Amino acid sequence: MDNVKTKYRAEQPIRDSYLAYGRQWIDEEDIQAVVDVLKGDFLTTGPTINKFEHAVANYVGAKYAVAFSNGTAALHGACFAAGIEEGDEVITTPMTFAASANCVLYMGGTPVFADIDNKTYNINPENIEKLITEKTKAIIPVDFTGQPVELDTILNIAKKHNLVVIEDAAHALGATYRGRKIGSIADMTMFSFHPVKHITTGEGGIITTNSKNYYDKLLQFRSHGITRNQGQLINKNEGPWYYEMQFLGFNYRMTDFQAALGISQLKKNDKFVEIRTKYVDLYNKAFEQHKFIDPPHLITDSNSSWHLYVIRLKLDKLNADRKEIYEALISENIGVNVHYIPVHLLPYYSDIGYQKGICPNAEKLYEEIITLPLYPAMNQKDIEDVIEAVNKILIFYSKN
Repeated sequence: MDNVKTKYRAEQPIRDSYLAYGRQWIDEEDIQAVVDVLKGDFLTTGPTINKFEHAVANYVGAKYAVAFSNGTAALHGACFAAGIEEGDEVITTPMTFAASANCVLYMGGTPVFADIDNKTYNINPENIEKLITEKTKAIIPVDFTGQPVELDTILNIAKKHNLVVIEDAAHALGATYRGRKIGSIADMTMFSFHPVKHITTGEGGIITTNSKNYYDKLLQFRSHGITRNQGQLINKNEGPWYYEMQFLGFNYRMTDFQAALGISQLKKNDKFVEIRTKYVDLYNKAFEQHKFIDPPHLITDSNSSWHLYVIRLKLDKLNADRKEIYEALISENIGVNVHYIPVHLLPYYSDIGYQKGICPNAEKLYEEIITLPLYPAMNQKDIEDVIEAVNKILIFYSKN
């Protein structure tokens, strides 16, 4: 196009209908599981919660699991269990949803943002170590897009400095790191069950752990700080009805019908990951050695669960910025998204003192990435439509 700036117009969109970037897969088995609970005696705080927790713990290879009303609540609970309090610092990544840092603020702590690795887009362990101070209490690494962080390195850093590792694996159910399932490795691991995640309970989240101490704290925290456990009582037991509120907890309980949906969905997760991986292979084949795109980079000895497929645009070779390319894809009925606006750039964080420039790799990445549709309910034709639209638009905006 000889560097001429022209607005892209989709005269006849590649797709007749809109293709979302993410969507749940609900089948009749899922629906029946929920109906069975709705017809039963317990809608909440019943036996299905415990069954779901055991199912998740068994799936990831952890000793314990505690379900919460959502992933943010689960992270909040993990920060409580880790003993985060006012004056404590917790290191995390800016390339994540705000909850990964908000959970620290809820406890009165201070999030400290470490920059990312330019290949994996995950938190860079070298940057973590540089930011550790006498106030540092924990690390919250995030498995961005489903790719596990460098857990062994991060855990070694944590052990050296006596820190707790709370892994935000909202994207990573079914992922593995050096032969181990994510959810069985860190001190505590959070999974999210929002509808665009691997499996859904509508809203929901869970913490897995191998620590009985953390497990007990999480159970009590999600239910107002109340316990009926005889071994935990402070005062004399007054009778079968007796309970104690021992600290200020929250009502973060999941319902039984949500848990029923989760149990049914979890049975299909391996299939879901297999389909996602198949579609990623198609994307990778199309975008390998691409003139205008850097596809995702996967580290060795790990398997991503591929929650998201993020492409990085080579904007120096294009007559457009990310916004123009994003809008062009939408005009072709390709539902794209951007994950994420770096947390420290959000207005609230700016207001409390975080400044642009503290994580230059993350900030530059944000300006160049687009998330393409990826979920099991898609079909191969959907993937082909996305690839066709991306190539069509990038050729249109090519400088050569």
